[in-house]
Amino acid sequence: MYASASSFAFAQSAEELIKKDGCSACHANDKKVVGPAYNDVAAKYKGDAKAAAMLADKVKKGGSGVWGQVPMPPNPQVSDADLKTMVAYVLS
Repeated sequence: MYASASSFAFAQSAEELIKKDGCSACHANDKKVVGPAYNDVAAKYKGDAKAAAMLADKVKKGGSGVWGQVPMPPNPQVSDADLKTMVAYVLS
């Protein structure tokens, strides 16, 4: 199965935002680093219509307890547009 050019461009854009905003210091696609793997996040919230808004809010405000005791610091500098792209990528 081949990804379309637009889905490739979306993934590339999201990955660039993730690197730019420092998310990759604590997260990876396929393994736990400090925080959970993006694949695990996608699996946990699959089918949850409220997941995107909840995750965007958690990235902005920070949080802890869902994936262990290590808190995720708040990231208020991340724009809402970038958050939307990054969260959609993680959930995909």
